Amino acid sequence: MVDLSGVDHKSIVERAKAIILTPKDEWPRIATETTSQGDILKGYVLPLAAIGPVAAFIGGQVFGYGALGFSYRPSLVFSLSSALISFALAIVGVFVLTFIADFLAPKFQGESNRAQAFKLVAYGSTASWLAGVFGLIPSLGFFGLLGLYSIYLIYIGATPLMKVPAEKAGGYTAVTIVCAIVLALIVAPITAAVTGLLTAGPMMAAGSTDSGEVSGTVTVPGIGSIDLDKAQEASKRMEDVANGKVPPIDIAKIQALLPASVGAYQRSATESMAMGAVGSSAQGTYTAGDKSFTLKIADMSALGALSGLGAAMGVQQSREDANGYDRTTTVNGELQSEAWNKSSSSGKFGVTVKNRFLIEAEGSAASIDELKAAVAAINQGELANLAG
Repeated sequence: MVDLSGVDHKSIVERAKAIILTPKDEWPRIATETTSQGDILKGYVLPLAAIGPVAAFIGGQVFGYGALGFSYRPSLVFSLSSALISFALAIVGVFVLTFIADFLAPKFQGESNRAQAFKLVAYGSTASWLAGVFGLIPSLGFFGLLGLYSIYLIYIGATPLMKVPAEKAGGYTAVTIVCAIVLALIVAPITAAVTGLLTAGPMMAAGSTDSGEVSGTVTVPGIGSIDLDKAQEASKRMEDVANGKVPPIDIAKIQALLPASVGAYQRSATESMAMGAVGSSAQGTYTAGDKSFTLKIADMSALGALSGLGAAMGVQQSREDANGYDRTTTVNGELQSEAWNKSSSSGKFGVTVKNRFLIEAEGSAASIDELKAAVAAINQGELANLAG
């Protein structure tokens, strides 16, 4: 799957051990190293990034998967294709997050340095890659949460590598991780869809133009339909953002859309953050008695284009138990998420607008309907007009 010939496995183990156990000592050493991105990619990223896909492949074939009394073992071809695609997208993700980490550094009074940003992402991802080994036994997949330690690693490395002041390293890490989470949420359905294309012999109902653009839909058995027009639109927007053709929106205009009250809930606080071409967000805190929630409007900019790719694939996800539910759906070409916890009487409801903006209410309320009402209080027409 990956050619690891010539890789110094001892150095990989030593570096991984050091970055996990003594990151405060290891990051300054990494900051002074002059190892090229190519050498880091081959000697560290490729071997570790392969752990998760290889473990999942073996675990799926040996143990299979099961939940709620249902179990299955995927076919060899499907598992192999899925592993290869997951591995490829993991590598692409490293470069995407490198771009994001490099771009964000100056916004938090740090320095833009693509080589250092690559090292921050490559070595900072160590914990998440090592946690992929739990995929060998699917029932232990829960322990993959140990990979969240990578958040701490990036936080510790932000100052020595990107020169982000220590007091701003937390915010810098938080924004970078949010971007990573959005990227992961979109990569999952892309992996499933592409795997289906490679293994299920999809029936295609799509046309093309002389300019190379495509339109129509691709039907993937077991996955659903992919709207090629929306996928192409999302890709074009990502290109425009990268080329500076999508100007950032004045954060004051976004914040102005937050209502003073929502039903019995009164706005008690507001806050906002602007990050140039990456996007911006404004949110208000609304309180009524012992209930309180935040209502947020976020301009996701380029990440909104990733959301558009998810919508193009008709993302659907649902989980429900005696204590509540959590679901993600695609409604009228826009992603919509909803979750509710009965025991804590709390949850969240969010919708995307023009596959660029996110409106989300999250916190405690009498019912999910109150959170939906909060989201509905934002004038989506005015928000969409801000994008021009």
